[in-house]
Amino acid sequence: MRAAIINVTGYAGSELARILVNHPQAKVVSVTGRTEAGKKLGDVFPHLASINLTIEKDVTESVDVVFSALPHKASAEACAPFLKKGVKVIDISADFRLKNVAEFEQWYGVQHPCPEYLEEAVYGLTELYKKQIASCRLVANPGCYPTSAILAFAPAVKEGLVHPDFIVDSKSGVSGAGRSVGLGTHFSEVNESVSAYSLEGHRHLPEITQELRALDKGSEPRVTFLPHLIPMTRGILSSCYATLKDGALPSGPKGSTRIKEIYHDFYANEPFVKVAPAPPATKHTLGTNDCLLYPSIDHRTNRLIVVSCLDNLVKGAAGQAVHNMNVMFGLPERTGLEALAIYP
Repeated sequence: MRAAIINVTGYAGSELARILVNHPQAKVVSVTGRTEAGKKLGDVFPHLASINLTIEKDVTESVDVVFSALPHKASAEACAPFLKKGVKVIDISADFRLKNVAEFEQWYGVQHPCPEYLEEAVYGLTELYKKQIASCRLVANPGCYPTSAILAFAPAVKEGLVHPDFIVDSKSGVSGAGRSVGLGTHFSEVNESVSAYSLEGHRHLPEITQELRALDKGSEPRVTFLPHLIPMTRGILSSCYATLKDGALPSGPKGSTRIKEIYHDFYANEPFVKVAPAPPATKHTLGTNDCLLYPSIDHRTNRLIVVSCLDNLVKGAAGQAVHNMNVMFGLPERTGLEALAIYP
């Protein structure tokens, strides 16, 4: 397969290049960037020098799949010409994630440039939409925070174990803010400090709500989502809470055992979601396409607590995009994604 990466100079784009360089069935033949056009990829990112390509303003090669790592609005505009040509597209931006165009425009503050593609776009959480992804031409790669939250709640929601009132408390490394320079991600501002942000509502909130609603038809989920910035480069740890329905699980230790069995069974055939034997840490997923989950019950309050860990640039972006590509082209899901975590 011949692949192109639009906006290779961002964190998600460069991570895509890093993963695809060792993919046995895909070859990156074109990379673009808005500010570094004309430079060799290896001059901008020395660790990618083995990809002997020049960064261009536009994709000039014939390709089988396009990954777009542009910001919202610009990404949809760049994807549209390829969709018209019948090229498969995996969009890492938010442009095709929300099915309701008015909701997208409310949260992102722009008019959607290509609403005609929203209906056919498949939400790219591979564990939940694998069949649809296998036969589609446009994947809306999920956000990093929603990936951690939806995977944490999906088994409990699907089994009807919890009331539709959810709390997601997430901590993310600074790379989640992107590569652009800003005071909010300046080393002196974030080092030795933890801060909450978007208390009035984060753009990933409607995405989480949309997918929890899809898992429990007829429900109207209420989601409280609070993200935090922590002083590390990569990783997301989400602590996810929901109240269990009365009688949904046995009381005491039997209930704790049963919830783990439910999660193990739900993800039994999913190579990148693993139920951990102990609460995971972000280092356990560093550089991998894994999401580690640890479900437990607070019996005093009858609440489900799920700790969810992933690498925001891999499972939360580029790795998930490659996983989706593998499914779209009928390849084994693990292809090019078998790296173990870098630990410690």
